[in-house]
Amino acid sequence: MIEFTDNRESIINLWQEAFCDSREEIEFFIDNVKNARCLMYFNGDIGASMMYLVDCKVNGEKLYYIYAACTLKDYEGRGYMTELIDFCLSHGMKVCLIPASESLVDFYSKRKICNRFDIGDIKFDEIPEIEEYLFEGYELKQPTALRS
Repeated sequence: MIEFTDNRESIINLWQEAFCDSREEIEFFIDNVKNARCLMYFNGDIGASMMYLVDCKVNGEKLYYIYAACTLKDYEGRGYMTELIDFCLSHGMKVCLIPASESLVDFYSKRKICNRFDIGDIKFDEIPEIEEYLFEGYELKQPTALRS
């Protein structure tokens, strides 16, 4: 089942396993991001996969920035992230993101998030500390953004 959630423990559990961030860092994000919602794939009552959708603008157009997209290791390979992406696109959401690696460029491109643009074109209405979160974590030598 896919739904928007504010279940802190499910969010923190997923985020910590995927990114190894401290509970304090994650709680800071949750408590201070003001224009975002967490979309989660539940397998029964377990939050198995998630992504934050943060309001942004790209060249004046409203999009949703995908952030902290992750799946619990025990649930990887089941297509849950693809289902979350399909949910967004089928509900008319225009999305964008900065892939962390070349393999993720390929992953998202195969899921219709394939139009490249400059990361400097993404604008958020968030405090500077949250914007720092949103722009960090990629390993690409030539960072690029992708959009649907």
